[in-house]
Amino acid sequence: MQQTFKKQEKLKKSKLINQLFAEGKSVTAFPIKLIYLDIDHNSPYKIQAGVSASKRNFKRAVDRIKIKRLLREAYRKNKYLIYESEYTKKHIFMFIYLDKKEVDYITVEEKMKEVLHKFLLKNKKQNDKQD
Repeated sequence: MQQTFKKQEKLKKSKLINQLFAEGKSVTAFPIKLIYLDIDHNSPYKIQAGVSASKRNFKRAVDRIKIKRLLREAYRKNKYLIYESEYTKKHIFMFIYLDKKEVDYITVEEKMKEVLHKFLLKNKKQNDKQD
């Protein structure tokens, strides 16, 4: 699988983002919170994802941009965990950085793997209940 994060994979539509925050479920591996929603979107990819860092926690735009870059990179490197699982529904994701201080890339990547594993476990349990 290619480790890319193309334009069609990015969550940009405000209608979808508003619906995600209104109806979405979440899992957390501090300092990353994943809000997700099972929805059929127009993208050819299984997941559309966005990232966010709070202006309240990081006053300077430079710091927010750095955090968002780290989140995107960690997702890009580890999205294979979702794509290679047997789970095939389409979702939209929003990764939110919760901490008030910056951490290094290694920590962000570990927490990204953890939050993606939690997402897969939670959805596997929901699928088992439905079957």
